[in-house]
Formats: sequence, C-alpha cells, structure tokens
Amino acid sequence: MKSAIVLGAGMAGVSSALALLDRGWSVVLVDRKAPGQETSYGNAGIIQAEAVEPYAMPRAIGDLFSIASGRTNDVLYSFRELPFHVSSLMRYWWHSAPVRHRAAGAAWATLIARATGTHAPLIERAGAGNLVRKGGFHMLLRSEASLAEAIGDAERKKSIYGTNFRTVTAAGMRQAEPALKQGGVGGIQWLDSWTVSDPGGLVAAYAALFERHGGRFLHGNAGTLRRAGAGWAADTGDGAVEAAHAVVTLGPWSTSTLRRFGHRFPMVHKRGYHAHYRAPQSLNAPVMDSDNGYLLLPMLAGTRITTGAHIARIGVPPAYLQLARAERAAADLFDIGSRIEDTPWQGTRPCMPDMLPVIGPSSREKGLWLNFGHGHQGFTLGPASAEALVAMMSGETPPVDTRPFRPDRY
Repeated sequence: MKSAIVLGAGMAGVSSALALLDRGWSVVLVDRKAPGQETSYGNAGIIQAEAVEPYAMPRAIGDLFSIASGRTNDVLYSFRELPFHVSSLMRYWWHSAPVRHRAAGAAWATLIARATGTHAPLIERAGAGNLVRKGGFHMLLRSEASLAEAIGDAERKKSIYGTNFRTVTAAGMRQAEPALKQGGVGGIQWLDSWTVSDPGGLVAAYAALFERHGGRFLHGNAGTLRRAGAGWAADTGDGAVEAAHAVVTLGPWSTSTLRRFGHRFPMVHKRGYHAHYRAPQSLNAPVMDSDNGYLLLPMLAGTRITTGAHIARIGVPPAYLQLARAERAAADLFDIGSRIEDTPWQGTRPCMPDMLPVIGPSSREKGLWLNFGHGHQGFTLGPASAEALVAMMSGETPPVDTRPFRPDRY
C-alpha cells in the first residue's frame, strides 16, 4: 500500500489527505493544531467561483499612490517592514503586468472552475450541508464611478469565463439584506459562489470524514520532517511516523520548512484580521463593502468583519488599523453591535509572486510533494488543487494542466 505523511491540516492539507485516502493510500495527517484552526479558520468562508482571476498588484500611478499614502484600506504596510518584502513584491509587480496577469489568469481559472464541483461531494460525504449556503454574495458600491467600473469588470469576466452575476439597485440591496441601513448606489450579486457559516468547522468536518474512513490525524511538528531511508519521517505526540511520501501543505510556513531541503521559494505574506460582533440583526449572505476594503459575513460565531492585506512577516506584532477603519465604515451600513472577542484574530495568506499556487513534486527530493501558495483562495481551491496533486502522485493524468503550477518554476 502506498503511504504518505501530509503536513498541514488546513483546507489544502485535509483535502489532499482525503484524496489520497480515497485512492487507497495509507495517510497520516500532521499539524500542531486541530484541523482548520489556522488560516482556514479565519477567512471569509466563501467558495469563490467568481474569483476567476488572481489578485494582481495595482500598477496605475493613482492606485500605487493611494497604497503608499495609506488612503486605501485594501493594503497596509510599514516602511520598517518593506526591506524584508521588496524582492517578492518586485516580482509580484512584474508578474502583474497585463500580459503576464492574463497568462496567470488562464491557468488560475482552470482550478477555480473546479472549486464548487470538488467541494460538493466532500460537503455531502461529511454531512456538512448545514454550514453551506448557495446563492452567492453581494458586492456593495458607494459611488457611481466604482459601480460602473465593477459592472464593466463583471461583464468582462462573464464574457471570458462565463461568470454569472446580476446588477442590483440600492433598493434591491436593501430588499435582499433588510439588516442593511442603506444600499449604497447599488452593486453586484455574484451568483455562483457558495458561502460557509463556519470555515474552520467545514475543514474540521472534512477531517472527521478522513478519520472515519481510516485516516489518522496526529498532533506534531512539521519542522521535524526528515529523510528516513528512501522515505520520510516526522515526530508527533504519538511518536515518529514514517511513509514513502511527504506532502507539504503548510501555507505560509511551507517556505521555511522547505528551505532545509534546498528550496528557496519567494512568498508575499498578506496578513488578514477578523473580529466577530453581536449584531442585533443578521445578514442573509456576505456583503463586500468594496470601496472600504472589508467584508461583512454572517457566521455561527456572530457577524464577522474581515480585512484586506497587511504586508507583514509571520511573528510581527498585529496592526489593527484596517479593522478599525472597517468598523467605522460599517457604521452607516450595518449595526454591528459590540465586539465578541477581546483580541481580533489574525492569519497570513501565502501568496506567490506569480499569483499561482505551487502544486507538484519537489525538484530536489524524491517522494516530496508540494501544495501551497493559494493566496486569498486556499479555502476555495483546497479540494481542486488536491485533486490535481493526488492525480500526479498516483500516476494519473490530472484534470487540469499542472505545468503552470510546477514547483521547479522557482
């Protein structure tokens, strides 16, 4: 029987472990925390079928000035931190040129097209349908100019990718979401995306399915990954585990783990924050306040506000400016009520400079496989990228062209 250790129990890791188990492999899933308790826990909980293109770095002078001057709430950075990120950010900027972004988008879209279809059977098998709502979410706009731009972009995506949406008036926004105080100038409803009321809970449900079918989850330290003869070993609370193959699905921690094996992957660390609130009324579905760089989300834990990107290394103290701005912007849109947690949550999105995930075999170590770097869409793309990776590991033809995601491009 083929065997594997999967390091990292976020959406990508749990999905990879399940896909291997379904093909008859013996699989041990290892993480220091319970499944779904790191980055997968804190995201917006949207399986984003509309995210058909990766997030490019702005290149227009006006947009760059807004970021540099701190006028936008989408991106936060510190001058003191920039030297640690400049190399990766320069690569990100280069890959964000229109011709290169189009090429990345063509590859990215092949994975996004499989997002809901690969989640669907896992949701059913895990008995997690109560956590998932189909019907999309709203993007609310505050100005006529931003609404016109958003509609134009949505129409472009529909013509290229078939992405379904409908425009919504301000009154229509209020009708769809009675808890809103106002509907801006209108907006867009993305129709194909699914929303999840407990993202960490969905990952945990997939992990429970994995264990019910014979997989093992063990608490352990990914930093102990090492060669063991022709295979691999890692230390866990139950002792060392060994397998012929190892899969690194550690999100932002993947690069430090792989450095010990000769890999030097650049990565842009985009930290996000969230907090929950005791809102007197709940939303029916998420609402993105696009002009102010945050989302309002109905969660089991309360109404969640998630922020944009804070460019910061892992371990750097939190900066809650974006969350504070989001709270102020939400005041005339929705009664969020009081904060539930004393300390907001934070987590890091692992973004590769070319905006594409790393999926495939290590170019340096036999039996070492990689699946990380999904940027903002690890929750969305976990099962789709696992499907592609496990097909390669099993000697099958992947359902998408995996060449754009190959690890040896770096």
